Amino acid sequence: MRRASRQAWCEALAHTLTLAQGWAGRAQHRQPVARRPEAQRRDTPKKSLKELDIIHIDKQQYVFIFAAMKLKYNRILLKLSGEALMGNQEYGLDAKKLEEYAREIKKVFDLGCQVAIVIGGGNIFRGADAQAMGIERAHGDYMGMLATVINGMAIQGALEKLGITTRLLSAIKMEQICEPFIRRRAIRHLEKDRIVIFGAGTGNPFFTTDTAASLRAIEIDADVVLKGTRVNGIYSADPEKDANAVFYSNLNYNEVLVNRLNVMDMTAFTLCQENKLPIIVFNINEPDNLLRIVKGEAVGTLVQG
Repeated sequence: MRRASRQAWCEALAHTLTLAQGWAGRAQHRQPVARRPEAQRRDTPKKSLKELDIIHIDKQQYVFIFAAMKLKYNRILLKLSGEALMGNQEYGLDAKKLEEYAREIKKVFDLGCQVAIVIGGGNIFRGADAQAMGIERAHGDYMGMLATVINGMAIQGALEKLGITTRLLSAIKMEQICEPFIRRRAIRHLEKDRIVIFGAGTGNPFFTTDTAASLRAIEIDADVVLKGTRVNGIYSADPEKDANAVFYSNLNYNEVLVNRLNVMDMTAFTLCQENKLPIIVFNINEPDNLLRIVKGEAVGTLVQG
């Protein structure tokens, strides 16, 4: 069954309103006695749906604006690292960064794109560092999962401050603060125009949030995984350390493996490869980058095929 989308709904509504407005206009100007000369019988030219970008509807003193724009990606999964939420701080959350990311996400949401989000927890606690503290790795990973839920609540609050309805779904049950992850429920939330935030990773130790992002994207049938980073895409080396690093605009899965390029951990990457799920790595800190990607512009590095 094809999933419902805001874009398809907007286009159908726009088409219906165009027909209704045309009928109303003709009825209002109809001459009851004699037919007007041919030169005067000119209806307003009809616009195709492709030409119909924005429809304004006045009803009961409210103005509803529906954007009927064709998007390349109608359902996305956005992966953000916990470190991205720190801003210039060394730890925790930066309120300005949260607001900035929320506004960038709202831009694509307002176009009708269905958005799901996975956030890491490295700004609070990283499970991989637990052993250095004398904590068992599995125990540390569960601590890291809790950190991702804190970050999920933070981005949830920032989005709802902008008037967006959201749902936080956790792989570990925490009924007082979020819903348990149920695949069908997550998809239904997306279809009801709610941004879905996935917390607590996969709910299992030894798996990264990159793996959680790939897994959730496959489960909700996302069109693409968008990995927001501090750099412009994938390079032959770390561009922050090597000035001679070469930027790649397009790669296939085999090229990433052969050249041992750092895109995601191997488990996460293999999931995308086996399910033919495209990955785009881009700079999340550049304004409108997310918007441009959803519209189909070449931004960052695309990995597919």
